[in-house]
Amino acid sequence: MADALVNLFVAILGLSGGLAVGSGTVALLIVFDLIPRLAQLASAYKSSLWFETAVICGSLYWTLADFFGWRTMLPGQWTLVLPGLFDGLFVGMLAAALTEVMNVLPILAKRLHLQKYTVGLVMAMVIGKTAGSLFDWLWFQW
Repeated sequence: MADALVNLFVAILGLSGGLAVGSGTVALLIVFDLIPRLAQLASAYKSSLWFETAVICGSLYWTLADFFGWRTMLPGQWTLVLPGLFDGLFVGMLAAALTEVMNVLPILAKRLHLQKYTVGLVMAMVIGKTAGSLFDWLWFQW
């Protein structure tokens, strides 16, 4: 009986956590209009349905992969270059759309009195993010 109650509690806790995270993600995407803005940045506004479908299918696939512990056997490390490139492009464009929607950079530049150095600020962020990602991928993960 005690095991059944513990399992029920864990199931309810997991479901409520998933609903909270899913609701937050959907709210973020809807309130900030990230998908339409991402399509606009990519000059592919007519294909915004594909962006939405990709986000939904990706979420569903990786949820199922996590639940069922799916593993893939790849022939080598170099097979990950192209998917990694597309993943990085998507995450970068999504981050750029989110940053632009929230007007983070103009507010930051104004408060730090760096309006003249906005291009340098953006380049520092890009180079820092790239260097950190490369360090994590090439050095830290191995």
